[in-house]
Amino acid sequence: MTLALFRIAPNDSTATALRDLEAGEQALGVTLAAPVAKGHKVAVKPIAAGEPVLKFGFPIGVATRDIAPGEHVHTHNVSTALRGSGDYVFAPSMHDDAGFEGPGFLGYRRANGRVGTRNEIWVIPTVGCVGRTAQKIAERAAVLHAGKIDGVHAFPHPFGCSQLGDDLQGTRAILSALANHPNAGGVLIVGLGCENNQIKGMLEGIDHPNLRTLGAQMASDEIEEGLALVEELVAGAQAERTPAPLSELVLGVKCGGSDGFSGLTANPLVGRMADAVTGAGGTAILTEIPEIFGAEQLLMARASDEAVFDGIVHLVNDFKDYFVRNGEPVSENPSPGNIAGGITTLEEKSLGAVQKAGHAIVTDVIPYGGQVRRKGLTLLEAPGNDAVSSTALAAAGATAILFTTGRGTPLGFPVPTIKIASNHDLATRKPGWIDFDAGQVLEDGMDSAADALLDTIAAIASGKETAAERNGEREIAIWKRGVTL
Repeated sequence: MTLALFRIAPNDSTATALRDLEAGEQALGVTLAAPVAKGHKVAVKPIAAGEPVLKFGFPIGVATRDIAPGEHVHTHNVSTALRGSGDYVFAPSMHDDAGFEGPGFLGYRRANGRVGTRNEIWVIPTVGCVGRTAQKIAERAAVLHAGKIDGVHAFPHPFGCSQLGDDLQGTRAILSALANHPNAGGVLIVGLGCENNQIKGMLEGIDHPNLRTLGAQMASDEIEEGLALVEELVAGAQAERTPAPLSELVLGVKCGGSDGFSGLTANPLVGRMADAVTGAGGTAILTEIPEIFGAEQLLMARASDEAVFDGIVHLVNDFKDYFVRNGEPVSENPSPGNIAGGITTLEEKSLGAVQKAGHAIVTDVIPYGGQVRRKGLTLLEAPGNDAVSSTALAAAGATAILFTTGRGTPLGFPVPTIKIASNHDLATRKPGWIDFDAGQVLEDGMDSAADALLDTIAAIASGKETAAERNGEREIAIWKRGVTL
């Protein structure tokens, strides 16, 4: 019989069901009181009402009534303990993986020293009004220049007009940062002409040597003029892949549609990748700030210095205040899909989510729309929403994104998005979505799975297509925070 329950830390009061369990089954010294679905939790010791419920060695909430060994532990008997902004003390406790040497990859080295994992032409509209125009240009150009470049892609969005202040600046910052990306061998900025997000303002934040602009209102035929500009960009983007060490990789880490296995398999596996890349001298980026609530002190303890610690504190408290200002509880998470998959509280989700950062030292904190500045682990301001946060990771400079999921999603983003299933069932059911099955962690061990995933990342960074790329899934989403005129 396969292993039924898995307890992560010796002091945990709960264990996770590794398969669907029936009432009366025995495991870890307890007898199940009722059926429990895989990914859900079972009490392995008595938990008194008001007592913390432990998983990962940390509290994931508080028992709302007495829970006996063998009982299902979930939303019916556990509640969050999260409140508003908190006070924190700088108490560093760091683990350094510096000196790791892993497989390199074949990338595109740019004039500024950055290394891309793709050599593409990106068509970026300033405003939603020309989003479809950008798509038409990209679609036709992709056919005309097939084989000359890795791809031509447009990134339409609904914003850029009727925005004010910080909201407009956020849109401009994200689009400008995307235009600076090393995966873009050439960039065409398409504007309308009357929008708030003028091309001139965009250009102030862009430093790309192979850049063209198109004003649709001034063009006699915007599609034909756009195609001519893309032809120039393709000519200027010719490049060959050359060997690059792992230290040149910028890895974005993300989870979406998490389940009870995410914190056991996929997320800690991705944490190994973050440790490998930063240990080799590279960069990893962690975001989804609301999904570190309840686990933020684990990151604060790894701040490289007090200034970075203060940056983390400010970022976390400001995000909590953002919820409070809008009349929402800071614990308004997990999602219905998370709950169905066995995640009970935001603390549990967060403790699983921060494992994607491994043990890497936090060396920087950057705002939404910011771009990476330092090696090591960067903490990026963005919400938990899959599309918004993944877009922010790409804009920050991630040249590949590791996206863990227990429920599955077809979404892809501007850079190679490597989908990692937390369980065998998802990987088997959705081979068209999934690039790597982290369910093997429970069978073959973490070391074997880490070696296999690192090889997969190197292959994809060297040009192998992800499932999302094969499916034509290339999306961006922008965080809308302000008034719409």
